[in-house]
Amino acid sequence: MAQLVARLSPGQLDCLRLVNEHLSSKEIATELNISPHTVDQRIRQALRVLGVDRRQQAARIVSQYSEPYQRLIHQPPHIDGGIPEGHPEAAVSQQIRHADRAGEVGGSGFLTEQRPASFWPPLQPPFATRSNPRNEMSVGQRLFWIAAIAIGAAFSAGMYLAGLESLARLLKS
Repeated sequence: MAQLVARLSPGQLDCLRLVNEHLSSKEIATELNISPHTVDQRIRQALRVLGVDRRQQAARIVSQYSEPYQRLIHQPPHIDGGIPEGHPEAAVSQQIRHADRAGEVGGSGFLTEQRPASFWPPLQPPFATRSNPRNEMSVGQRLFWIAAIAIGAAFSAGMYLAGLESLARLLKS
């Protein structure tokens, strides 16, 4: 079997390693930046080479007979080597150095994962949005929106009545 695994291309190995992590063809395509059709084609070719019928069987064979697979780990750019690693302030200074860029677009055009710290949680709108398709508001947020909508409705009704009264006075004179 090890000889058959050695005959697989790097692309086929990548696809089968991700199949072993229970990813679908679409998810594998997104991960490898290729089309789902290409993923299916690579897996079909690998099945022929290994002589098995199912993609899970092929993925298990690849995981048994090849070296362990490690996904790329994101490492932040712009890391200075200012303080040696054993120094007690090394971790703190690393956090402080990057705190000024939190939540902003960095030099290479990406949005950093850190967000500015806030005492209050973000206020969700009372309707479904793309980022919040489900209603997961807390009780306090629900009460806030109920009060805000009631006050807004009362203010709007008052402005409407004041406008009608002004119009009636204007027409009366």
